[in-house]
Parts: sequence; structure tokens; C-alpha cells
Amino acid sequence: MLLALLLDMSLAILGAGIGAGLVAVGAGLGIGLIGSSAMEAIARQPEAQPKIQTAMIIAAALIEGVALFGVVVCLLISFKG
Repeated sequence: MLLALLLDMSLAILGAGIGAGLVAVGAGLGIGLIGSSAMEAIARQPEAQPKIQTAMIIAAALIEGVALFGVVVCLLISFKG
């Protein structure tokens, strides 16, 4: 039954699902690296914490924006297919 369901599924929908998953994983890895680097930088220079935190939040927001755009593109591809 599951095999029949997978065979009936359009390749566009399957590709869109894989693409959306890759976008989410990439965004998670990117934000994780930003957070890790920011914590390391704050540990080295605690007095620079406000500037580091601001830069970290801006960079994380930009990554989230790109990830959202990627998911929207994947959804548009799935509706077209």
C-alpha cells in the first residue's frame, strides 16, 4: 500500500519535499554555526557582547529569510507539478 502511494506521487511533489527538507537542515546548520561562533566570541571578549549579539541576530534573521524563500519556492514547484 505504501509502495503504491509512493508510485502515485508526482516527482515534483517528491522533489519539493526533499528540497524543503534540505532548506530546513541548511538553515539549522547555519544558525547553529552562528550561535556557536557568537558564544565563542563572547567568551573571549565579554565586553563586546552587545555588538556580537546584535550581529548574530541579524545574521540569523537573514538566514531564516533565505530559508523561508526556499520553502516557498519548493511549495510553488509542488503546486505547478
